[in-house]
Amino acid sequence: MEYAIYQMDVIVANPQANREKIKQWFETDVTSTNIDTVVLPEMWNTGYALDRLESIADDDGAVTIPFLSDLAKKYQVNVIGGSIANRKQDGIYNTSFVFNRLGELVHQYDKIHLVPMLDEPKYLKGGCDKGEFFELDGVKMGIVICYDLRFPELIRSLVLQGAEVIHVVAQWPASRRTHWHYLQFARAIENQCYMIAANASGRCDGTDFAGESLVISPSGEAIATGPARQEATIQAEIMLEDVRKIRNEIPVFTSRVPYLYGE
Repeated sequence: MEYAIYQMDVIVANPQANREKIKQWFETDVTSTNIDTVVLPEMWNTGYALDRLESIADDDGAVTIPFLSDLAKKYQVNVIGGSIANRKQDGIYNTSFVFNRLGELVHQYDKIHLVPMLDEPKYLKGGCDKGEFFELDGVKMGIVICYDLRFPELIRSLVLQGAEVIHVVAQWPASRRTHWHYLQFARAIENQCYMIAANASGRCDGTDFAGESLVISPSGEAIATGPARQEATIQAEIMLEDVRKIRNEIPVFTSRVPYLYGE
């Protein structure tokens, strides 16, 4: 399965300009390749303009869903749609949408863990639904958003449901780039799954984003790494048979003793 990650320099508080950037990226970086699946970063519609979300957030995906669906159909690719600021009846959520090659919405997820260091709980509502897997091209997958990466229980729950690929969409700061790397490798090794991580580049209100998007194998090898702090396209091929191979070689999941873990 061929992946392309858009390590995007998000234009803060300008959803229309960001849609135009994504549209142009598809035209230049996706159209002439054999890409199966594309991945966008977190909050690509607004950036982290949290104090301005009331006026610029999407309304329950009304703009984003048809926009991404049309791109998926036009280019015949699966779209891991990063996440957006998304207004629902009871507040604004950080929401991911996933589309198959037919442009069908196959999954959506609201970020569960909100970042206290960025005052996210002041502006956003946390998701209330448990993480669930979805399927693209017959492969079970999962998605988490940025700070969710720090909670191994969430990713383990997706893998226990059968996920072989976990996507992380983020605007992870450069000041904690070492955490970004170590946590990704740990999640890949402990869950024997692929980690596909799309981070933003650029800057917002004094925060530089790390870039350094990653594709990590189920054995913990870096297959591809994006550059630091600059916009880029990262391409990588993943081999799903490697998931089954490493799980047979090191049978973590048959060695588990859940009743001794307090589960």
